[in-house]
Amino acid sequence: MEKLSISDLNIVLVEPSDTQRKIISTFLTKENVKQIDSAANITEAKQLIDQHGADLIISAMYFEDGAAIELLKYVKEHESLRTIPFMLVSSENRTSKLEEFKQAGVAAILPKPFEPIHLQRALNALARNHIRRVLEGMGLQKIKEAENGAMALTLIKDEAFDLVVTDYNMPEMDGRELSEFIRFNPETAHIPIIMVTSEAADSMHMANIQQTGVNALCDKPFEPNEVRAMLAALLGD
Repeated sequence: MEKLSISDLNIVLVEPSDTQRKIISTFLTKENVKQIDSAANITEAKQLIDQHGADLIISAMYFEDGAAIELLKYVKEHESLRTIPFMLVSSENRTSKLEEFKQAGVAAILPKPFEPIHLQRALNALARNHIRRVLEGMGLQKIKEAENGAMALTLIKDEAFDLVVTDYNMPEMDGRELSEFIRFNPETAHIPIIMVTSEAADSMHMANIQQTGVNALCDKPFEPNEVRAMLAALLGD
């Protein structure tokens, strides 16, 4: 997934039920996803993916012409497609069935029916995975993840860190509040902070953020070259 911003994602939604496709599409639209290509079966999904690619595949489990595991394996077996994250939405609860998907490389499994928060968490997890891959590609190996600022705060209190990369928009405690804690606490004030955001540079939010002592602002998507330059400047590497 080369794009980090959820609003920029090109999602292929594979779901046999018209009603379920509309429900899931509505949830995605509320998360600001603008590009959704729908397929009712495995054959249509393969055609869409081959023709237009995808940043994310969201699929039900069973179809008239096969099962989602076939589509997942098809994606993973093709060099040009294998990095596309695959999200399964299913009421299946048999461990053996779900384990087959995990072994094949599924990125997330959501229950059916699911709540909007389930989808939001899964999309955010995919975004974190993208950032992690970029950082690991630069040689950074000791990386801890947190779903929100409150969880990050717990980690920071318990361990010493050399760098914090945080989103601005997060539940419970946003990036601004997390940055303020880091800066105003003598034990953590020295830690460099990179904030990832899609906010306009001249917005009021950005003005408030810059006052918290953030070292660098990184626009979405999280581009490797831009981040590499920021890390070199911040860490003196």
